[in-house]
Amino acid sequence: MKLTTRGHYSVKALLDLSLQPQFGPTSVKAIADRQELPAPYLEKLLLEMCHAGLVKSVRGTTEGYQLARHPAQISLGQILEAVGETIDPLPRSSRDSEQAEDWVTDRLWNQLHQKLKESLYTISLEDFYFDARSWQAYQEEETNFVV
Repeated sequence: MKLTTRGHYSVKALLDLSLQPQFGPTSVKAIADRQELPAPYLEKLLLEMCHAGLVKSVRGTTEGYQLARHPAQISLGQILEAVGETIDPLPRSSRDSEQAEDWVTDRLWNQLHQKLKESLYTISLEDFYFDARSWQAYQEEETNFVV
């Protein structure tokens, strides 16, 4: 599995939204500024996550985006899936299953991939948030996440 920019930016954006008081709305510009992300690209990702039911758009005087669910109900797997991030294993150059060691290797990689996928769907945004906050406290940083 390879995590792309889409995945990085999406997780950072939702972590940022989880910091808002009562998970209230915040603007794309505010998130982009805090997380040092390009606002137009971030807007597209937030729209994709809105369609997936992870965030919702709020109009009016407090216009912006906010989490659609509590962070404990949003998994990293759901975030990545919402923006089209593949969770499939990276392709291998050769798959000659006629040799026993190749079959064993394929079996091992398939099992590892399945465990990784399960883990992504059991780690919630809330879990990741607490890990990120601990790291930030150690680094004495404010709200820019390293994912």
